[in-house]
Amino acid sequence: MSERNLTLMTDLYELTMMQGYFENQSNDRVVFDAFYRSNPSGSGYAICAGLEQVIEYVKNLHFSEGDIEYLRSLKLFQEPFLEYLKTFRFTGDIYAIPEGTVVFPNEPLVKVVAPIMEAQLLEPALLNMINHQSLIATKASRVCYAAEGDGIMEFGLRRAQGPDAGIYGARAAMIGGCIGTSNVLAGQMFDVPVKGTHAHSWIMSFPDELTAFRTYAKLYPTACILLVDTYNTLKSGVPHAIQVFEEMRDAGIPLTFYGIRLDSGDLAYLSKEARRMLDAAGFPDAVISASCDLDEYLIASLKDQGATITSWGVGTNLITSKDCPAFGGVYKLAAIYDKQNARYIPKIKRSENPEKITNPGNKLIHRIYNKADGKLIGDLLSLHTEHFSEDRNLMIFDPVHTWKKTYLAAGTFTLRQLLEPVFRKGECVYTSPSVMEIRDICQKELSTLWDETRRFSNPHKVYIDLSRKLYNVKYSLLDKMNNFLEEADQ
Repeated sequence: MSERNLTLMTDLYELTMMQGYFENQSNDRVVFDAFYRSNPSGSGYAICAGLEQVIEYVKNLHFSEGDIEYLRSLKLFQEPFLEYLKTFRFTGDIYAIPEGTVVFPNEPLVKVVAPIMEAQLLEPALLNMINHQSLIATKASRVCYAAEGDGIMEFGLRRAQGPDAGIYGARAAMIGGCIGTSNVLAGQMFDVPVKGTHAHSWIMSFPDELTAFRTYAKLYPTACILLVDTYNTLKSGVPHAIQVFEEMRDAGIPLTFYGIRLDSGDLAYLSKEARRMLDAAGFPDAVISASCDLDEYLIASLKDQGATITSWGVGTNLITSKDCPAFGGVYKLAAIYDKQNARYIPKIKRSENPEKITNPGNKLIHRIYNKADGKLIGDLLSLHTEHFSEDRNLMIFDPVHTWKKTYLAAGTFTLRQLLEPVFRKGECVYTSPSVMEIRDICQKELSTLWDETRRFSNPHKVYIDLSRKLYNVKYSLLDKMNNFLEEADQ
């Protein structure tokens, strides 16, 4: 992505608004928040991902001669504005929650502080990258949780919605907990493990199944996973696999990583029967892997049925997040800088839908943990000028049902500031970890959640509370709006 100029990967109205600001000489410094309103797939949390691609995009943000010429051809833009675009670069600040972090609705995953023309342009591409990868990383974490420690392999390239979705979806799936991907380009780009077996066509291209298995075992003796359901799983595939394993053992070939793959049929029944046959033949450590339209619900069900599968290949339902194909992130103006008074003026979006009312102001996110066990208690949104201490008592309250309050005694909790500086004055000040390092971060993050938050049905909700000052600002703005509307109606 760092080699691609994606500057025109934006919505037209971002450019027409930019020209409006340009013509009116209005380029005030503003704060935009990128956040989402509800967790995908009915989850109790989400996983933040995609920041590295946002960084690459912002670093390379510029209008080429071809871009300028295309915009000129639209007959919408004046020459002075097009001249301005020739030297356009991002000069603002960006703060973000690191990739792999567990996140919750209505808190900024990314905060952009920049002149409004620059901040406005970032919206579509930034949301595209964060929304997509956060969606897939979240789905992957759920699938991996269902597998209870078994390895999950991402096998979805052929079903992904385009090349980029396959590549960056694989990246996000690795962040969410997968142990490998079938996507070789993703493996090369992100230095992650690539894994795979063989297709039914391999078996069908040989005169018989046994010859196909023998040939494959000769080629890949240290990674010999044989697909056993081409003709008849229990009467042909598994017996032939066992015969090949016996021949390898008799020939003195170490059986370091070997086993079978099931891709159809009753996976619970077939895996249990295959396990019995493999154990009886003296191969108790043979892997039984499975694919076939798997998702977290089917894997959990198979586990409950006593399936003996220990390795899972998940494709379509993971790479597309089939049950919830959109993350729903939004990008909203939160504050405008008042140069005369040297302060940020909070802005709020009012809506008839309460969940669409935004949290105003230039904000920070304080994550609160139980000091005794490290479990996550909740997140506290505050104005950027506020400070909190672990040595002082803390009262947090639900911003909607304000009577719901939690008192935290000094010394019983720890605080962590979530938003980290990524760009300062247009220069990147952040180094992205490797994908495998982010994967490790994600696993540690997930361990801070209660099991009740991770369950698939009716998960426990982690609350995002407002500081008293931010709460007062928010409802003062709403009161002013309501008063204005009442006066307009009179």
